[in-house]
Amino acid sequence: MQQIDQIFVNAKHAILDLASGFLPEWVVIVISILVSVTAIAIFGPVTMMYLTLLERKAIGRIQNRYGPNRVGKWGLLQPIADGIKMLTKEDIVPQSADKFAHFLAPVVIVIPALLIFAVIPFGRGMTAVDLSIGLLFFLALSSTTTIWIFVAAWGSRNKFSLLGGMRSVAQMISYEIPMVLSVVPVLLVVGSFSTVSIVDAQAGGNWFIFTPWGIVGFLLFFLTGVAEVNRTPFDLPEGESEIVAGFHTEYSGMKFALFYMAEFMSAFTISAIVATAYLGGWQGPWLPSWLWLMIKAYFLILVMMWFRGTFPRFRVDQLMGFAWKFLLPLALLNIFAAGVWIELDAPINYLVAGAIVAVSIVILYWANKPDMPKKRTYRYAYE
Repeated sequence: MQQIDQIFVNAKHAILDLASGFLPEWVVIVISILVSVTAIAIFGPVTMMYLTLLERKAIGRIQNRYGPNRVGKWGLLQPIADGIKMLTKEDIVPQSADKFAHFLAPVVIVIPALLIFAVIPFGRGMTAVDLSIGLLFFLALSSTTTIWIFVAAWGSRNKFSLLGGMRSVAQMISYEIPMVLSVVPVLLVVGSFSTVSIVDAQAGGNWFIFTPWGIVGFLLFFLTGVAEVNRTPFDLPEGESEIVAGFHTEYSGMKFALFYMAEFMSAFTISAIVATAYLGGWQGPWLPSWLWLMIKAYFLILVMMWFRGTFPRFRVDQLMGFAWKFLLPLALLNIFAAGVWIELDAPINYLVAGAIVAVSIVILYWANKPDMPKKRTYRYAYE
């Protein structure tokens, strides 16, 4: 399958080499950039459209129903119909809203989700930009969505929107810290922020998830990523049962669709980066490299959908306590376990690192275990 991957890579280089024969160098560079940008600009929205269909189908089966099945064969044209509906719906802006902020937030929030695609190694030689700080680029861009969610909430001049925006800021700041710490063990082992280098370090089936610190780091990175994109059970900024729809209460039509697009594209990029950091990225036997990355990313997306169809939403105190009192100390202890794993020789390093993370999880669980509710005793007025 390596030959198939090489065909795609060679085709791009052949086109650029042909262009360089009769065009100035700067034009060839611009063409190369436009090829990558066009691919990302098409792949991102199409991914979002059909992730919505996949989620509606998956949740439908969990709830013993079919999901969309009317528009096109098996409902495959439902995303197209939804897109047309969003484009033609009336754009309603509250009279007292900040018109500029209300317009700017949904437009700009899509940009970080699209830019992150540039550093995802989709396959062998299929990275748009191999930045030396690729993982840092992802962490920095993913954190900027907090700003635009709060801008949308503040610009709406709606108390429910403002509450959702404040929840989002508190949640994202809380979960960004353990998210950053969860990838530190990978950086210690690889010695580079480059996403391509991280994948190359896991060649030969040596995926980091097969190490004691890798299992914990994978769970930490994935759970904090789910919280970063406001997915269930971390969807308090959009708590329909409490604050209508949270920060996008006052949005309709295409503006709402842009928020929806940003969420689903971010869900894909989070899953792809988690697969890159801990599941070997595009590494795998027999199949083409890009197909391995897609399988791993979509498996994690299906887990997110399973969460939505299964788990209830956290309370605010549970959400914040889980981040600060469990995930954060566990991430710090996992860094220590990774350091021990690096310094000791196999197999003793697996035993010691495994013991550290196992004891850490048990202690943190018992330290944060809530009191079990006791049986109520009722006293009646006539007693």
